[in-house]
Amino acid sequence: MGNMMRGVTGRTNDQDQDGTGKAGSEEEKVVVIQDYPSAEISEPIYRMGEKLRVVSQEPYWWRVRSDQTGKENYIPNSHVVKVYHGWLFEGVERQKAEELLRLPRNRTGSYLVRESTKERGLYSLSVKHRTVKHYRIFRLDNSWYYISPRLTFQCLEDLINHYSDCADGLCCVLTSPCLSGTMPSPQAEPEAPPVVMRHNFDWKKVDRTQLVSTESCVDNMDNMVSYGVRNSIAAYLSFSGNQDSAQLRAESRKKKSKSFYSFPERRVENLDYEEDI
Repeated sequence: MGNMMRGVTGRTNDQDQDGTGKAGSEEEKVVVIQDYPSAEISEPIYRMGEKLRVVSQEPYWWRVRSDQTGKENYIPNSHVVKVYHGWLFEGVERQKAEELLRLPRNRTGSYLVRESTKERGLYSLSVKHRTVKHYRIFRLDNSWYYISPRLTFQCLEDLINHYSDCADGLCCVLTSPCLSGTMPSPQAEPEAPPVVMRHNFDWKKVDRTQLVSTESCVDNMDNMVSYGVRNSIAAYLSFSGNQDSAQLRAESRKKKSKSFYSFPERRVENLDYEEDI
């Protein structure tokens, strides 16, 4: 059917001649690609993935304003990259793209287009799926772009619009630009669990008449002790020589029928398990 193009409305004023839409704006947007300062030095002022606006540029330091807090400060230009349209990242390497897409703010289908650090005008599409997938974006002599030769697009924006409608051979549909979600708020430290004070159990103060249950014990709910517990305690005391072991066990077995303890009926059935495929 020939080549196909979607959503072409002509280049707007903010697009350059290559159709990449990288024309400058009054306040350029950048994304932090490395914590500054590093955690080894002090608490970071800016963290990887944070979006900033450039207020002024100097050779090595840029004055930026945080989209999240509105505060201004300086950051080395080596710690940030410029971003256009929210998804076109200038000069991001493959490994750094994967780190950015793995941040919690991104969901399945989050994506970015990164320009080659080696040759200007070469681009790749990185998409978060089960893993981060990378697709080379090729360019024709007439400056049209494509991932699959059967579909060509006049500009990168048209390419993104198409794959946002359908996967069409990609790992999934493009859902949202990288880091378009809100920054997670700092999690409050979990409260310590409550401490429950328990009194120490003194074996020597146990009333042996309640260990081997009498008929009055059955009627008195405060003196109820299960048969198994009474039998275990009685055995312990018998070994300590406090009471004749034979007599204690005999009385315990005699009152077994009046114990309130019973084993619940439980039936073990065969379970079917599904395996991941």
